[in-house]
Amino acid sequence: MISADAIRGYVDLMVLAILRDHPSYAYHLSQTIANITEDTYVIKQTTLYSALKRLEGAGLVESYPGTSNSGKPRTYYRITSLGTDHLGLKLEEWETTKSVVDRFAKGIR
Repeated sequence: MISADAIRGYVDLMVLAILRDHPSYAYHLSQTIANITEDTYVIKQTTLYSALKRLEGAGLVESYPGTSNSGKPRTYYRITSLGTDHLGLKLEEWETTKSVVDRFAKGIR
């Protein structure tokens, strides 16, 4: 299991990456994160809703009403063009971060 502290700075990246592929609602986003990480990271609902609110406030995602296949009303989220640009920057940042951490993890030379 990955600790929430270790992944906290990358929740936005994960949400934006999922929404880049298709709009989704919160419960489906949490299930997708668990599936992709093979349950090594299970996002708390409060963490997810805080991220969605923050992303929406920044104009990176937008919400809209929809219904599930069963007819239940849901709030769906989709990435905006600004969100797509932001995701590109966050992915570049991740590659740099990963490279720096790998240098220490593999031993200081």
